[in-house]
Amino acid sequence: MSRTTVAGLDLERLERIAHHIDANYLKPGKLPGAVTLVARQGQVVWTHAQGLMDVERQKPARRDTLFRIYSMTKPVTSIAMMQLYEQGRFQLDDPVQKYIPAWKDLKVYKSGHWPTFETEPPGRTMTIRDLLTHTAGLTYGWLDRTQVDAAYRQLKLDGGGSLTLDKLVERLAELPLEFSPGSAWNYSVATDVVGYLVQRLSDQPLDDYFQDHIFDPLGMDDTGFQVPAAKLDRFAACYLHQPGDTMKLQDDPERSRYLRHPNFLSGGGGLVSTVDDYHRFAQALCQGGAYQGQRIIGRKTLEYMRCNHLPGNQDLPALSIGAFSETPYAGNGFGLGFSVRTEVAGAGTIGSVGEFGWGGLASTYFVVDPVEELVVVFMTQLMPSSAYPIRQELRALVHGALV
Repeated sequence: MSRTTVAGLDLERLERIAHHIDANYLKPGKLPGAVTLVARQGQVVWTHAQGLMDVERQKPARRDTLFRIYSMTKPVTSIAMMQLYEQGRFQLDDPVQKYIPAWKDLKVYKSGHWPTFETEPPGRTMTIRDLLTHTAGLTYGWLDRTQVDAAYRQLKLDGGGSLTLDKLVERLAELPLEFSPGSAWNYSVATDVVGYLVQRLSDQPLDDYFQDHIFDPLGMDDTGFQVPAAKLDRFAACYLHQPGDTMKLQDDPERSRYLRHPNFLSGGGGLVSTVDDYHRFAQALCQGGAYQGQRIIGRKTLEYMRCNHLPGNQDLPALSIGAFSETPYAGNGFGLGFSVRTEVAGAGTIGSVGEFGWGGLASTYFVVDPVEELVVVFMTQLMPSSAYPIRQELRALVHGALV
């Protein structure tokens, strides 16, 4: 029997992805639905929408379904910042306090709790590179690990409400760092601070900057910080994992905050997108920074971004102080905005040295493998992303289709 291959991918083997997701996640009620896209050598080879985008209303998932991509916003913000780097607006080792003067006296946590902390001076000044690599000493309130992130929760610094980028930066000036910059890795609001710097350096609101310099050039017509009323019918519901591998509604699309323009333009997690829109962005990264004749970043700049920038070329297990990441720690370092594969066998999953990508809190995921000219984008809506090992399973299924 002859098998159909396109761009070196076996289509029959790619169909295993749909069967696996249906049998192991949709039928048992673990996930509402999913949209998966696999591209190789510059062309979309396989895409499939399955299950429901809204369980309550029994709406089927569609290829053009709009998803909350949460932290898959971070690579977009990082590219925006590095566009400004290419224009000579800043240097990576510039002190952050050069652009945020209120941060010139930041200290490191020693003991105590909000609002009374005992602190000590940092070993060195925080740089913009530290922000892009999550080695700045910042944190997230929802990590729920330390007295510092407890203060973030107290001050509601993870978004929503009346928070703005200006307020975030002002309030962070009053709080201690988790650790001295450059001495550890901790997932954090650092990319939101990068978004603030994009606004400052470009003199444009972050949403306008993204639109002008990334979304419009790439034809990403369905990506933004808000779901317009005309697109509500395509907006997925978001669910929260429950004990016993069930789920409950977390965000109803018809009452979602995403229907309004946000006060807080979160470069760390604020965007909604579709599988095809995000593919355009990821494909540009796979092709050295350009897609369909539109260049968003220079080839050498992108090469630099996907180097491991962790101090001493260490990997995440050696440097991470927290338990949470959107990628397995082993075999991975961190570049300027996304994880980078430094070792294949040690990572515990199939891949190539030099591949890079990231995921989002509601289990969305993308990976770019320049060695194989491979791009994978996976969209669903279940929080948290650590609920199931579907990303690792997806990697095995996709790589198993390479011929």
